[in-house]
Amino acid sequence: MSTDFDLGELLADRASERYELHARHLNHQLPRMLHTIGFDKVYERAEGAHFWDAEGHDYLDMLAGFGVMGLGRHHPVVRRALHDVLDLSLPDLTRFDCAPLPGLLAERLLAHSPHLDRVYFGNSGAEAVETALKFARRATGRPRVLYCAHAFHGLTTGALSVNGEDCFRDGFAPLLPDTAIGLGDLDALDRELRRGDVAALIVEPIQGKGVHETPPGFLRAARELLRKRGALLIADEVQTGLGRTGDFYAYQHEGGVEPDLVCVAKALSGGYVPVSATLGKDWIFKKVYSSMDRVVVHSASFGANAQAMAAGLAVLAVLDAEDVVGNARRVGALLKSRLTELVDRYEMLHEVRGRGLMIGIEFGRPSSLALRGRWAMLQTARRGLFAQMVVVPLLQRHRILTQVSGDRLEVIKLIPPLIIGEDDVDRFVTAFTAVMDEAHSGGGLVWDFGRTLVKQAVANR
Repeated sequence: MSTDFDLGELLADRASERYELHARHLNHQLPRMLHTIGFDKVYERAEGAHFWDAEGHDYLDMLAGFGVMGLGRHHPVVRRALHDVLDLSLPDLTRFDCAPLPGLLAERLLAHSPHLDRVYFGNSGAEAVETALKFARRATGRPRVLYCAHAFHGLTTGALSVNGEDCFRDGFAPLLPDTAIGLGDLDALDRELRRGDVAALIVEPIQGKGVHETPPGFLRAARELLRKRGALLIADEVQTGLGRTGDFYAYQHEGGVEPDLVCVAKALSGGYVPVSATLGKDWIFKKVYSSMDRVVVHSASFGANAQAMAAGLAVLAVLDAEDVVGNARRVGALLKSRLTELVDRYEMLHEVRGRGLMIGIEFGRPSSLALRGRWAMLQTARRGLFAQMVVVPLLQRHRILTQVSGDRLEVIKLIPPLIIGEDDVDRFVTAFTAVMDEAHSGGGLVWDFGRTLVKQAVANR
């Protein structure tokens, strides 16, 4: 008996309904938002750092699926590994054996993390964070975890408890009893640690919201304070890990930092199969899995499945063989320097920051009287509209996909695939310069769209 199912035929018949299907059956605000800002494109195929639409126009991807597509789309090595693992018909997820692929992937990850000993595999970045929170509480016997203001660690309940943005937390209380400190505030960290109930500090070495780095020396000093008080350091490398910032982990930019737990995900998937990893010290794992009775005290139904493990192994092989981390460092430095040169040229361009291929472009209040009036119009309606005014023409006129770094932030975040080259840098800088030229002229389509955004913002109040 065979089932008559043809995926290609289904897509050919129904793909044109994509926005209607989402509006009817999924998050109805997503298509509404995409229509409003003109992002309601129809992409037909993708490869590497580019998309193509039905007319054959190519788009440069400077978003990488929020960092998931570290190797770009459809990398041939990852794709072949997934074909291989399916063709092998492995006895996957029996739950009562020790399959080889998880052990092999853990071995490869730990080779890049020599001070860590064991790995737990889950399915998402939020799950990696949840794991770290649970492991820290169990290992220390303490209830409270510290996090940094404006952090983003995920949207499940535990991860949301250490999320520093109220817009994500509102409406979901009560959360866990965790406490925020300022990014880089060692005095606040010491003050909270003195209370004796802190299990850990969780920190992104570079925050995704706004692209803010931890101050020089903070991670090392924080680690010493935490160790002195019997608490742990959790490095959230879900977005920054696996080469994004020009080193395998972002915390490695600061010498002498050895987190007790490290969370990775996103790029480990190769863009295909959801996977995450929480790496930690041996003694922490042995506290959690303290007896045979507790062998499944923390587990996941799809954790360490063969497809995810194969994708992860292929990703690590590509990172090493193709010098992807080095490329992120070199091309990222070039992109950042080219953009930094523009700061003195445009009065609304205030700062370019970040490391490797994680770059934040921040806009701010202009000095000239004419532009100040237009800026004030946008800020009165809603903060973040100028950044959106830049993002939209980058897509509409220059076919470059970017994102505003967070709600009500005047920051664009660039997190392209780690494989982009100098030609892609030239394309982005040329397009960005053209948009900024028009924005600073005080007229044109950029400001026409700005007025549309203002009307939309006022209507939504």
